[in-house]
Amino acid sequence: MSRTIQPTLTVLRRRQVEARTGLPRSSLYALITAGQFPAPIHLTTQSVGWLEHEIDAWIAERTQASRPDVQPGRVA
Repeated sequence: MSRTIQPTLTVLRRRQVEARTGLPRSSLYALITAGQFPAPIHLTTQSVGWLEHEIDAWIAERTQASRPDVQPGRVA
C-alpha cells in the first residue's frame, strides 16, 4: 500500500487573515459572498479558518492586478 504525502497545510484564524490582508471582518465576508475571496473551512461547529496558501495566492493576485509590472517574489 502506497501513501501520498501531502504538504503541510497551515490554517489561519480570522484575526490572522485580517492582519495579513489589512481588511476588516465585514469586508472579508462581503468579498466571500461576492466570490472574490477564499471561503473559510469549518474547523468545528463554531469555528472556521482559512488555508494559508489560499490567502497568500489571493494577496499575490491582488498585487499583480494592481501592479502588473511587478513580478511575484521580485522587489521593484
